[in-house]
Amino acid sequence: MSYTESLNTLSEHNQTLRAREASELSRGIIGEGTMQTRSEEESIEEIGEAEKGLVIERRFTTAGADPFEQFNWIEMSVEIRNPDGSLAHEIQGVKLPSGFAGVPGKICAQKYLRKAGVPAALRKVPEEGVPVWLQKSEPDHEKLQSLDAESRFVGENDGRELFRRLSGTWTYWGYKHGYFASEADARAFYDEMCYLIASQRSAPNSPQWFNTGLNWAYGIEGPAQGHHYVDPLTGEVKLSEDAYTHPQPHACFIQSVSDSLVGGSESIMGLWNREALLFKYGSGTGSNFSRIRGAGEPLSGGGTSSGLLSFLKIGDRAAGAIKSGGTTRRAAKMVTLDLDHPDIEEYIDWKLTEEEKVSALVIGSNILQKHSDAIMEAIWSFDEDDGRLNPATNGSLKMAMVKAVRDSIPQPHIKRILDLAGQGWKSLEFEVLDTDWQGEGYATVSGQNSNNSVRVPNSFMDALRDNGEWNLYFRTELEKAAKAGRDPVPNRSMPAANLWNKVAYTAWACADPGVQFDTTINEWHTCPEGGRINGSNPCSEYMFLDDTACNLASINLLHYYDKPTQTFNVDDFRHSVRLWTTTLEISVLMAQFPSYEIARKSYEYRTLGLGFCNLGSMLMHMGIPYDDERGYAICGAVTSIMCGESYATSAEMASILGTFPDYESNSEHMLRVMRNHRRAAYDAPADEYEGLSVTPMGINSKKCPKDLLEAARNSWDRALREGEEHGFRNAQTTVIAPTGTIGLVMGADTTGVEPQFSLVQYKQLAGGGSLRIINHGVPNALTRLGYSAKQTEAIQEYIMGTASLKNCPTVSSMTLKEKGFDNSTIKKIESSFPDVFDIRSAFAPSILGQEFCTESLGMSEAQYNDAFFDVLGHLGYTASQIDEANDHVFGYGTIEGAPGLKDEHLAVFDCATPCGKYGKRSIEWKAHVLMMAAAQPFISGAISKTINMPANASIDDIREAYELSHETMNKACAVYRDGSKLSQPLMNQLVDASTLTEEDEAVTVVHKMVEETAQALPVPAPAAQVLAEQFVHNYIATRRPLPDVRSSSTMKARVGGHTVYLSSSTYDDERLGEIMITTSKEGAAWRSLLNQFAIAVSIGLQYGVPLDAFVKSFTFQKFDPSGMVTGGSGRVKMATSIVDYIFRELAIQHLNRDDLAHVSAEDLETTSISRPEQTDDGVMRVQGDRRDVQLTLAAATPTENSDARIRRLARERGFTGDICDDCGGSQMVRNGTCLKCNACGATTGCS
Repeated sequence: MSYTESLNTLSEHNQTLRAREASELSRGIIGEGTMQTRSEEESIEEIGEAEKGLVIERRFTTAGADPFEQFNWIEMSVEIRNPDGSLAHEIQGVKLPSGFAGVPGKICAQKYLRKAGVPAALRKVPEEGVPVWLQKSEPDHEKLQSLDAESRFVGENDGRELFRRLSGTWTYWGYKHGYFASEADARAFYDEMCYLIASQRSAPNSPQWFNTGLNWAYGIEGPAQGHHYVDPLTGEVKLSEDAYTHPQPHACFIQSVSDSLVGGSESIMGLWNREALLFKYGSGTGSNFSRIRGAGEPLSGGGTSSGLLSFLKIGDRAAGAIKSGGTTRRAAKMVTLDLDHPDIEEYIDWKLTEEEKVSALVIGSNILQKHSDAIMEAIWSFDEDDGRLNPATNGSLKMAMVKAVRDSIPQPHIKRILDLAGQGWKSLEFEVLDTDWQGEGYATVSGQNSNNSVRVPNSFMDALRDNGEWNLYFRTELEKAAKAGRDPVPNRSMPAANLWNKVAYTAWACADPGVQFDTTINEWHTCPEGGRINGSNPCSEYMFLDDTACNLASINLLHYYDKPTQTFNVDDFRHSVRLWTTTLEISVLMAQFPSYEIARKSYEYRTLGLGFCNLGSMLMHMGIPYDDERGYAICGAVTSIMCGESYATSAEMASILGTFPDYESNSEHMLRVMRNHRRAAYDAPADEYEGLSVTPMGINSKKCPKDLLEAARNSWDRALREGEEHGFRNAQTTVIAPTGTIGLVMGADTTGVEPQFSLVQYKQLAGGGSLRIINHGVPNALTRLGYSAKQTEAIQEYIMGTASLKNCPTVSSMTLKEKGFDNSTIKKIESSFPDVFDIRSAFAPSILGQEFCTESLGMSEAQYNDAFFDVLGHLGYTASQIDEANDHVFGYGTIEGAPGLKDEHLAVFDCATPCGKYGKRSIEWKAHVLMMAAAQPFISGAISKTINMPANASIDDIREAYELSHETMNKACAVYRDGSKLSQPLMNQLVDASTLTEEDEAVTVVHKMVEETAQALPVPAPAAQVLAEQFVHNYIATRRPLPDVRSSSTMKARVGGHTVYLSSSTYDDERLGEIMITTSKEGAAWRSLLNQFAIAVSIGLQYGVPLDAFVKSFTFQKFDPSGMVTGGSGRVKMATSIVDYIFRELAIQHLNRDDLAHVSAEDLETTSISRPEQTDDGVMRVQGDRRDVQLTLAAATPTENSDARIRRLARERGFTGDICDDCGGSQMVRNGTCLKCNACGATTGCS
């Protein structure tokens, strides 16, 4: 049925359906699609009169039974550790449902259980009209006095206390203010909500867990913090009397800011104060700063404005300071700016410029320390006391100072070092900075405590399409033009393409700014009479009027997918949506807010933020690829059901409690938006939508399961029908939030609409340690795709490994026993496999034990104390053997190449990034955009989602992603290119560590020559130094021509298929003085350039530049022709370029540099019994008991410190490589537009 036909049918049946629902509602039973039933025991018959309040159905609980009796409860102890690993706090005997074992329980206990201040004895506070079981509690002071002082106040250690605290508070406020039809309905609501949280089917945002119920359950008050609340009975805005009677349950705030420095809550300084109140209670906030004047704009009192960036830097530092002193994370604020602001270019560059400052700080601090050490070394290694500080007599000091000046060390700083040395200082220690996200380098610069976005209107996209100009306006000019009723005069203009390219480049380089499409956002605005939507919360999912707030909750979709029947339980899902919509609405009623204006507007518009998580995991369980039209259709249908049912519930509450206050003036706008939502559910033609510039992506009926499609459409039929009759209680009801911490509490594999990030997961155990497990979606998907149990087991083993040394082809139990290992030690190694990343870590000295390492393996004390000492290498295993053993024990980490897996099924298991160190596949970035587009038409707000891109993504890819997001009607998007943050480590080092120790620059060689000459001269040291400098410099500065008759040799070779002739001429002392190069490579310019290069080198040689300096400069240079070498001396077999080949040959012939040869001279003798053999360690030759190994580039293993190793291993396991600032763990993953830690649940967002 088409959308138009369905609309006609809906209109015809409206009257009949309403009459039937009224009849059924009056009898206390369910109306079609309403799920408003109670159990038989709770039914209250009121013949002929509809009930005043919500009728709550029981789907998960039974009347009269404790909802917690359905769960298996476990007891666990939880350690809370500081980032440095030290124990901060330990909670003993925590009781939680068994589903919370591991990470969910750890996070719940660490973050959400109240640690202190809970009275050990409580009593009920009688309240008229409130049943005893629902009455508030307060400390029983008489009983408390009878207890020891230290026992009077305790903490929560039982999940039942926490779940009841939340559910009881919501029920208490709802019951008091008429949300429920009866006490039985209130009890049903309470039980059902207890079940939903305890079963991990859903969860509210973090501020609810932190703050809700502390007063209702325990009588905790606390001093007032300057918050406001609205009296539900009078509608009057009041100051809060204490901190917890009215809790702060909202996670997301949007705040206004005016072009005023001080005075009033909207001023710039007033905003920092309001932000502090939010950060303290775990919430996040965003603001659009476009009202603030740009740099150079006139001020009313004379002079000009310092510009937007100066104020943003102040706010950024304030946010960083509050974060460091409390629990709020970085990136808990959003900064937004309109594209027509005069400072837009500086704003776009802001974060990138600041990150480049971090690079400069890192480079500068390291160089300063290096040169300080070198100067001090030169001073204190000088033999004579006199002249030690004089560069004229101390040649080493002079060279150290010259190098320091060349590296841009300020000369006053060099003077300071010299002065301190003169006072007896032997060394100086500077703070050497690094690119650690939590380090002092990042803390020193600005712009790192917020997510930044630009506001893009359709007029800009039109200018971009037409290659047009884009105007920037002074803020004062916009005000004057508005008052005068004229068009504003632009401050300046620029090509729209240039500005767009700047946005794309900075996003490519540092992952900011994100983009918010202003026109699309406001075309879906339900309340434009209240003002425009200008900004968003930090994660971009909540978009509404300035000075409003939103409280979030998320539903775990996987709990509603029935694996045996492979169907989605629509009825249970709709029931949960209805309960959570009610809960979030009650949370508005009971809340306090950080300012008068936010309290008033949030109460008046009553915006909610219900969402879901685990979509990516559910699709994998279904055997459906993330990048698939079926996946998009399922995402659209589930989102449609959620939003439609939520608005229907809002309309139902409006029929009982009334609409939100500003509904009447916005009713036509809101109903237009509802009709557009419904059109998308029916995938209506573009011309049927009302007031939209961009057509949304409707549900593809051909790809969507029939039951989901029907439910999606029915939900919007009901929402529109009820809304037309009763209006709506809430201006918005749904968003897709990142659900970082609460997602982990629910045991969710994925957040929001994100895909899976890895096929291997790490589950922490209640009793300590961890368990490395397969992603649950893998075996279910394999079964769904028709693989047998045996095939599934083999594929899982390929991914995960055997977790045993048994049958290991290289590092087996048998070979280990031959090297001195016994069964108990081998068992100890195998028992460590779940806790370590790789096999080398399993053989760490700390696991093997000191006695075994030093006595049985012959390791030194220093080797044992090195946590990263390579024991397997010490035992003689080669790199390839260790890698093979690692693959056997720990698996490949990817499903690519798994035995028996069909190529057409690979896409089902694709993740956001390549899996493991062998994985190559990942989800294409376009799939991220299309999945967002599938959900966006059915979301009141927007979607917090990162468009993941590989490291090799181009700036054009970033630009295309933004443009596709606009074309598919996404409201906002953020792009993250792998490796775009300086703080993220690279998977592979760009420079071989062995090359980092090489001496460079001819000046170093000259300095050595001076030192050696001075030592050889039979005169006192000061005089010898002067004579040596004159001798060496004069010698080098004077050209020594070759004799007319000289010895020469010519060799012919082929490099990469091109013939090369190298001629060399020497002095009488056999020192090289001239080279000539001829090549068969076509092109006169190439041959001429090579000839001029040979002349330049020859002149350098004749002026005394050592051949070694040229060798160090030109070997290993890479350009074509390159490749295999034949001919020549026969000792060079491979060259990275012709220049590399030439100087290898010269070094071998004139400097005896056998290390640059691939074949020894002896190996070329026909009588030699030694021949080279290629091994994993390099080129090896064995003569008797002697074993020589020449290290090759392929065998060179770059050194890395422990931090770099941890980050690299984390990235190989699918994590980002960032380090969590809460627990110090490395299990960080992308989470919406932010990051979350899978070890402790900390997030850089606000949910």
